Amino acid sequence: MQGGLLKRTFEATLASGKIVAIEAERLVSIVQDEIGTISYSVTPKNFSGKIEFCSYLDFDVENEDSNYNEKFWEPVTQGQEAGASYVHAKTKKTGFEVTVAMCNSITLDGKPQKWGMSSDAKHMFVSECAWFEVAQGQTLKLEKFAAVLSSMNHEVVSLDAKAAASAVAAAEQGYETLRNEHVAAWHNKWETSDIEIDGDAEAQQGIRFNIFHMNQTFTGVDDRLNIGPKGFTGEKYGGSTYWDTEAYCLPFYLATAKPEVAKNLCLYRYKQLDKAIENAVKLGFANGAALYPMVTMNGDECHNEWEITFEEIHRNAAIAYGVFDYIRHTQDWGYLAEGGFEVLLGISRFWSQRVNWSGEKQAYVMLGVTGPNEYENNINNNWYTNRMAAWTLEWTMEAYNWLKENATDALSAIANKTALNAETEFVKWSDIMAKMYYPKSEKLGVVLQQDGFLDKEQLTADDLSLDERPINQHWSWDRILRSVFIKQADVLQGYYFLNHLYEQEEVKRNFDFYEPKTVHESSLSPCVHAILAAQIDYPEKAYEMYMRTSRLDIDDYNREVQEGLHITSMAGTWMSVVQGFGGMKIRDEELHFTPKLPAQWKGLTFSILWRGATLKANLTVEGMTIENLSGAPAKLTIDGQWFEVAAGEKVTTASVALA
Repeated sequence: MQGGLLKRTFEATLASGKIVAIEAERLVSIVQDEIGTISYSVTPKNFSGKIEFCSYLDFDVENEDSNYNEKFWEPVTQGQEAGASYVHAKTKKTGFEVTVAMCNSITLDGKPQKWGMSSDAKHMFVSECAWFEVAQGQTLKLEKFAAVLSSMNHEVVSLDAKAAASAVAAAEQGYETLRNEHVAAWHNKWETSDIEIDGDAEAQQGIRFNIFHMNQTFTGVDDRLNIGPKGFTGEKYGGSTYWDTEAYCLPFYLATAKPEVAKNLCLYRYKQLDKAIENAVKLGFANGAALYPMVTMNGDECHNEWEITFEEIHRNAAIAYGVFDYIRHTQDWGYLAEGGFEVLLGISRFWSQRVNWSGEKQAYVMLGVTGPNEYENNINNNWYTNRMAAWTLEWTMEAYNWLKENATDALSAIANKTALNAETEFVKWSDIMAKMYYPKSEKLGVVLQQDGFLDKEQLTADDLSLDERPINQHWSWDRILRSVFIKQADVLQGYYFLNHLYEQEEVKRNFDFYEPKTVHESSLSPCVHAILAAQIDYPEKAYEMYMRTSRLDIDDYNREVQEGLHITSMAGTWMSVVQGFGGMKIRDEELHFTPKLPAQWKGLTFSILWRGATLKANLTVEGMTIENLSGAPAKLTIDGQWFEVAAGEKVTTASVALA
């Protein structure tokens, strides 16, 4: 993982008794992002004879997700050009065109071989095959260089020629050159994103496995791209984007990569704003109201269940929160003029139209929604949705005021473009904020997930037998919907997002009420609970939830890893460590640490990028040290004590609470 390489070494004994040693290594370059390469070596150990290499490209594949082995590619052409073989195909529904070209080289004990290649070109398939005489102990090596070019980046008419030329150019560079530059780039990534855990090998393995996949999945160089829940590791969800990106992934990239990486995730949503407005129009909204799709690749809604597409509207709040998170971390308020405010405005207009006034309650209510807990559908007044809607209105007005004071020309242009009448619209927004209805129980001292939540039988997850878990595989949906059980953080998701607005005692009361009812049957659930548990001094629960999220895929906790890894929840593993045990928070635009070292760990080390500074934090039972490795001075607190750390300096506090 350190070098971004997949390597396999083994010996195989054939039915004839012949033994061959195989060594295979492959990489997908993060330096040249259209190039992948494989080095494949075969050594006969106890015989001499003929060995055949066949290198091929095959587009005639089936999808293994819930599309019943549907094929998504239709052929355009295949063949050979300029020393490379290629296949050109396009996706059936979206019309993206892709050409993959390959160029192969063969060596025998390091000496280049001329091979009398026989080629095969047929329906979305090309291959190059050749036989070689290999003596016992000699090593026959194939190096395969592939170029993948898309119509997103190149003219369709030039795809084949450019792909062939790229594959040949990669072969001319050679495997070692491509490998060395790739490994060096990976080492640079690890410099700012690695986390070291002393004294807990399983915890260490889990976090590094997850960080690797986060770095591999999104490099941040293209604002047309986003992050699918499975990344590139499996076909489930079809590579589409969910609200997971803003809720879980953005904090990782903000703290470990250049600001442009996180900004491109925000710009992705801005570039799809027109589609979000179209989506809202289809549902009867007007005046520039925007409802972002639950699932998308190009801005169009790809989900087909009404209770999700029409009712799980809380996704809008996560996108608004992403703008907030990006700006408070980077202080790039100028992004509001570049698209951020238009996104906030469209979302706020949606919220202001989605609520209605209840004469009975004398408050604004939100009816017919699905919250983050998808074990509840078509409910009224989901606390999280109502709270985040009101918060979004407030944040949008704050953003407007910043533009009014600092970028009047940009604000004027936006107002003309969007027909914004701030005086009129903001009056209604302020009224909604002041009179939004929030279900709660005065007796229990908690907010309620939605209207009628206390009408359910108040069981806990401990009341479930093991053979009933996970309940979505053993219960009917009507039984799930009638139950009190919670799939993932819902109310607690709100307390995580808006942690800067609530006192710890309130968070603790709600955690005590909701966590025991939570079955954590979403991969996104454990990380939020780990962070909050660390915050409210529940050490064993924090550690339990961290280990669950960090080893979810390594240990195949849900027995579904064949569908792909849980990429977006992997970001939550990083959050659990840095925001949970490291205690990193941003409050009042300032950086704060309230560290809690797990009793199972001897030490914890992580780095974050903070407004031009690279900060390295080291945590032991003796104390916390933060060193500014480079860049601007950093102002921060550790357990409430203020420090200003200049470049090249470090600060240390005595003793750290054990989590």
